[in-house]
Amino acid sequence: MIAVTGATGHLGLLAIKELLDKGTKSNQIVAVVRNKDKAQDLSSKGLEVREADYGNAESLVNALQGVEKLLFISGSEVGARIPQHTNIVNAAKKANVKFIAYTGILNSDSSKLLLAKEHQATEKMIKDSGITHAFLRNGWYIENYTERLESALQNGAIVGSAGDGKISAATRSDYAAAAAAVITGNTAENAIYELGGNAFTMPEFAAVVSKVSGKKIEYKNMPSGEYAKLLMSFGLPTPYAEALADSDVGISRGELYTNRDDLKKLIGRPLTTLESAVKKAVQ
Repeated sequence: MIAVTGATGHLGLLAIKELLDKGTKSNQIVAVVRNKDKAQDLSSKGLEVREADYGNAESLVNALQGVEKLLFISGSEVGARIPQHTNIVNAAKKANVKFIAYTGILNSDSSKLLLAKEHQATEKMIKDSGITHAFLRNGWYIENYTERLESALQNGAIVGSAGDGKISAATRSDYAAAAAAVITGNTAENAIYELGGNAFTMPEFAAVVSKVSGKKIEYKNMPSGEYAKLLMSFGLPTPYAEALADSDVGISRGELYTNRDDLKKLIGRPLTTLESAVKKAVQ
């Protein structure tokens, strides 16, 4: 039995689709969700849906009963992940889960990003648990950029603090395919995968958007403090805005870049190109 946490989220839904496409039977997949009402489509496909909250330790133990392998998709609440992830790892131990595949962040062990701290702590928890595991250190999602293109197309500019740093981003669907491959395959014990796509810089991204949209789009670099304030003016909570601005500074240092081809090897097909991802978002 395979359990997927965050099963109604973007990555979780795609990972379940990949599992089904790979031949995993629906009755062998447990979808762990916060709200069953939002998982009716999964139930209709024959999956067992179990309700649990990352903040509720007892609900997680119940949700993981009978589970052999866990695709542990990291929580989305920046600043709250360590206690939430502690609950999940402890629940996995109590439920006698045999294998955990955890979705972390690229270059986790050396990263100085604010966002990396919670992933580093979670990796340590999993190591200390004694449960056999694999770390899926995902790079940036291309969707982090393509889902915010509307204002850029209106204003003719993409802004940030990444400078000319290379970003090994890939689509969620590519990362989901890698997760499905690891959770169903015979991977090396306690393996670490540095997962990233074909690298690009933000000026290169702006050039692709210009090409696809037919509009002149420039990349404007700004100090990280100003960028954080801009993000806050759009309604982002201060800690999250500061973490995103800090991530851009990290990009300028090369912290979200990898030259490893782990992702391509795992999915066994060409990666989704930046241009095709932009076309999907613009059209």
